[in-house]
Amino acid sequence: MKVAVMGAGAVGCYFGGMLARAGHEVTLIARPAHVEAIRRDGLRMEARSFDEQVKLRADTQAQAAQGADVVLFCVKSADTEEAGRQLKPFLRDGVLLVCLQNGVDNADRLRAVLPGHAVAAAVVYVATEMAGPGHLKHHGRGELVIEPAPGSDVLAQALVAAGVPTELSPDVRGALWMKLVLNSAYNAISAIARKPYGECVHSAGVWDVMRDVVDECVAVAKAEGVRLPGDPHAVVRKLVESMPAQFSSTAQDLMRGKPTEIDYLNGYVVRRGEALGIATPANRVLWALVKLIEAK
Repeated sequence: MKVAVMGAGAVGCYFGGMLARAGHEVTLIARPAHVEAIRRDGLRMEARSFDEQVKLRADTQAQAAQGADVVLFCVKSADTEEAGRQLKPFLRDGVLLVCLQNGVDNADRLRAVLPGHAVAAAVVYVATEMAGPGHLKHHGRGELVIEPAPGSDVLAQALVAAGVPTELSPDVRGALWMKLVLNSAYNAISAIARKPYGECVHSAGVWDVMRDVVDECVAVAKAEGVRLPGDPHAVVRKLVESMPAQFSSTAQDLMRGKPTEIDYLNGYVVRRGEALGIATPANRVLWALVKLIEAK
């Protein structure tokens, strides 16, 4: 299978790298520093069960996606429309685009830019970071839940064969919202403290704040008509057990001086709460504090 990864940061490098290890033809579209290192040495995948230099292609331009059967769409949420427009001239008929992004509305926004192409939302559960140019560190997990779309069954089979637990689910919306609950509970707190999840939750009052955040998210989801799978509070408490050393993606962005996706996490909950007449003070405070730090 010919695969392009648009916006190959930590998430895209992990799933693209896993497919490349399984023999698929993968091209990472990434920032120049990563591209230069990967072209020279391959992608270093420092995973929990292996440490390898994986040979694959890398490029800085969207044109490198030309002819791809699948595009793993991994750009930051704020860049969804622009990245879609960059890809548009190079997408073949029948291509499948899979949104491996934070937030709940990226697939809809990408469909608006790329009418006529198959776009599938996906929920990502993986703890990764880019430790340096062309150097991926995998801290835990690695599952995907993908929305059914033309070609998604073939991709799911390829991912499973590559060692990526993958499920096709018609109720991706509920799973996306559950992921939004997790991100809203953890990301901003990890970013403000600049600490991993395991250290954050042991600080006085943090579990109480996270409980308030989750309650607000659940109220907004219910008003949106979203059915959350499972108990959100239990899921939030369990997450730290599987990735205690993980810094949130928001924390990683702030520590690198990059824009965050907080507008599409706690900020999204705040906006939808306002539209639906639901108060979201805990989410508003976390969103505002991250924006304040980001502005520095």
